[in-house]
Amino acid sequence: MDWLIIIGAIMSLIGLVGLVLSALKVLSAKRAGLEDEALKARMQKALVLNMGALALSTLGLMVVVVGIFLG
Repeated sequence: MDWLIIIGAIMSLIGLVGLVLSALKVLSAKRAGLEDEALKARMQKALVLNMGALALSTLGLMVVVVGIFLG
């Protein structure tokens, strides 16, 4: 079940990259000095990316654990 562990690790790494991108989007939005509504819209887009990346990372870690148990 090594392939399952590798796939899970790749999923987790992609999720981690998404989390970093989400944080960078929030930082750039705060530094841009936008009005409240524009800042809120950008934060909502970053929140969607953040939640998706977190879900992908969690699923990847679950796949790793399943691969370890089955291996």
